[in-house]
Amino acid sequence: MTDPKEPILPGTTVTVNNQESIYNGYVGFVQRISGDKAAVLFEGGNWDKLLTLPLKDLLKS
Repeated sequence: MTDPKEPILPGTTVTVNNQESIYNGYVGFVQRISGDKAAVLFEGGNWDKLLTLPLKDLLKS
């Protein structure tokens, strides 16, 4: 497991940690960061989805 104090940077694997989100528990890759939000790419077989999520809702995997 990684140190939670390390910053989330582009290329980092993250897990969504927000009980109110339909994406809670999904694992994706950070594509870019702007302010307090990150664009995260989720891939699942025959689909890809790019979402912008608050950094506070992401945990390093």
